[in-house]
Amino acid sequence: MSVPLRVLLVEDSADDAELVLRALRRGGYQPEHRRVDTPEDMARALDDYDWDIVLADYAMPRFSAFDALAMVQERGLDIPFIVISGTIGEEIAVQAMKAGAHDYLMKDNLARLVPAVERELREADERRARRVAEETVWHQAYHDALTGLPNRWLLVDRLTQAIAYARREGAHVALLFLDLDRFKLVNETLGHTVGDELLRLVADRLHEGLREGDTLARPGGDEFAVVLAGVEAPEEAARVAEDLVRRLDAPLRVQGRDFHLGATVGVALFPEHGQDPETLLKNAEAAMYAAKQEGGGTVRWYEPHMDTAVEDRLTLENELRRALRQDELVVYYQPQVSLTDGSLVGVEALVRWQHPERGLVPPMRFIPLAEETGLICPLGEQVVAKAAADVARLRAAGVALPRLAVNVSACQLRQPDVPRRLAELVRAAGVDPAMLEIEITESALMQATETASEILRGLRGMGMRIAIDDFGTGYSSLTYLKRFPVDALKIDQAFTRQVTSQSDDAAIVEAILAMARSLRLATVAEGVETEAQREWLAARGCDAMQGFLLSSPVPASELPQALERIAGGAARASGAG
Repeated sequence: MSVPLRVLLVEDSADDAELVLRALRRGGYQPEHRRVDTPEDMARALDDYDWDIVLADYAMPRFSAFDALAMVQERGLDIPFIVISGTIGEEIAVQAMKAGAHDYLMKDNLARLVPAVERELREADERRARRVAEETVWHQAYHDALTGLPNRWLLVDRLTQAIAYARREGAHVALLFLDLDRFKLVNETLGHTVGDELLRLVADRLHEGLREGDTLARPGGDEFAVVLAGVEAPEEAARVAEDLVRRLDAPLRVQGRDFHLGATVGVALFPEHGQDPETLLKNAEAAMYAAKQEGGGTVRWYEPHMDTAVEDRLTLENELRRALRQDELVVYYQPQVSLTDGSLVGVEALVRWQHPERGLVPPMRFIPLAEETGLICPLGEQVVAKAAADVARLRAAGVALPRLAVNVSACQLRQPDVPRRLAELVRAAGVDPAMLEIEITESALMQATETASEILRGLRGMGMRIAIDDFGTGYSSLTYLKRFPVDALKIDQAFTRQVTSQSDDAAIVEAILAMARSLRLATVAEGVETEAQREWLAARGCDAMQGFLLSSPVPASELPQALERIAGGAARASGAG
């Protein structure tokens, strides 16, 4: 059966064109073609149609292959371009290739035509696939995957631009920092599916209340931010903020139920409340927290006395320092299993804070603070030491773990001796450093680019594996995957959670899996909660998974029972198969 092929022939000889078409037909192609020999005809052909390949004669009275190639490149088209000539010499052929032609051949040797066409079509497909995969993943560096809104990185960029414009024009910039009042309760009670749909509806409703040119962003969680550029008077920002609160007072309907979330907004104004994006963000957030303390559902402008929020932060910092001294940190473990046979491939060590008054403090409450204050370095080392000791105790009790995944921060990546320090910590507990898998977030890697490569190679030299954590949520790039010694990608739960119901998330995960395969990297999906998600990931070649479907994070004392449950489930599944 002939393969359809859209061919643009740049050729002034009808007879020579027919020879080329005949060679293509003999090679199994059914060419749909147009012959052009002038710049005008070439322009019309490129504008009218999507061509699979361009076959160009080198020299014609009014036109040349170089002219045609330039027109293709000016339009930014990636079309295989082959020069065919009866007169081209080696020097001209080299010039053509340097100019961007993909191949050249002589008219008296058309036997090479079909193999050349097949090769160039295949390589063009591969280029397109790589480009689509990288563009898809790159998009996630600046947009929230759930809502499609700008994330914190892009928010800061937009805020920077707005401030620069306001300085030139003598205008104001208003930053509105919005937090949903009752979202966490709904999310924890009814689950992520309902919570995620509510966040999408909130984004839509907020967007409806903004002007063209305003920026709506989702910095994270149940928080949204709005940049109002070119504000002439504070009252204008107040009206917008109050309107957004009113909009979110109205119920949101999901799965046949009405939800009344409500919202609290803090407002900071340039130049009165800050001269740079980070200060405005901090002060708008402080205003929002002040409004929360008054019951929420309101709009508050930043005032200097609101810096008591900073005092609270300092209190927490001091308590965290005490926690490091007084051994209040505990390590929980979440198993990771193979998606091929269900076998255990390792566990991830996750830190928790057993506060004497606050109870068990989740990491999202204190890890960002630890990163800001530099406490993340001693905290990270303490976690590794505790985890290694737990592994040794479990091994003595007959529980063998194939691999221990631990998180390493940007702070640690800046310390040249971190490979030696980590190795010493685990050896002190009688554990082989080669058992460690070092998990590093994309942002941590980018924050320590100058030292990261050498340090990662040092870790690798001790037998440790390197995994990129939360892949797809930050700076995802083929460039650093090639630059740094990486063994595995961990796909963030923000994507895996919706792979069976959201086509965008499915496309992103498929792109990441394809990229990992092409680079020969292992893949681990985080946050797997349903059997449908597990089956979807397994069918697409994901190597391993972790998540509530297997087990929530558990302390070391409960890990043997959790592993027994997982092994029992795998055995039953194998027996059923």
